[in-house]
Amino acid sequence: MLTRKQHELICFINDRLAETGVSPSFEEMKEALDLKSKSGVHRLISALEERKFIRRLPNRARALEVLRVPERPETAKKSAATAPAGPALAGNVRKLPEPANDVIEIPLHGRIAAGVPIEAFEGHSMLAVPAALLGGGEHYALEVSGDSMVEAGILDGDYALIRRTDVARDGEIVVALIEDSEATLKYFRREGAMIRLDPANRAYDPQRYAPDQVRVQGKLAGLLRRY
Repeated sequence: MLTRKQHELICFINDRLAETGVSPSFEEMKEALDLKSKSGVHRLISALEERKFIRRLPNRARALEVLRVPERPETAKKSAATAPAGPALAGNVRKLPEPANDVIEIPLHGRIAAGVPIEAFEGHSMLAVPAALLGGGEHYALEVSGDSMVEAGILDGDYALIRRTDVARDGEIVVALIEDSEATLKYFRREGAMIRLDPANRAYDPQRYAPDQVRVQGKLAGLLRRY
């Protein structure tokens, strides 16, 4: 079952493809659905892709293919009017709420060390993430490299979902940028006048830095693992 906005979007895309042979732009989709931002379009596209209504064609800009089109409201009403009557339902029937979009795309910014610090680089990919894994705020994802956080359940190849922030409390798992060049995923702790970054693997030692050597770039909000 699609939400109203998902239904409107796939019908709009299908009509535009039938008319011009070209997918509408994200700006056109935003205006057609009266959305406030393109991020709402991204969420709807991801949800439709997840439900196998559309697919994105690789290496082509604005390339969407409609795999199947849901019944339009007027068709559904006509079918209901001509269908044989079923048994009457006693009492009031409560209309169930439409499901919310459950997939969000967030930027995927490359690999981050869960071992010896390595450079974290900016990427241009997007990662589809279940909305239930994220809270409020702005998020991005990093692919974990290394095994120093295994005792916290963070494994090599996992995707760490990070909420952007520049502050952290003792004991939180953070993305720490060291001397503006290398990033690592560790427990954050203050130790006197120093910052201590603790691994979750007894084979590794804590790392200690002066406060001006470390900048917090986010806190762990969730994990995504592919098998």
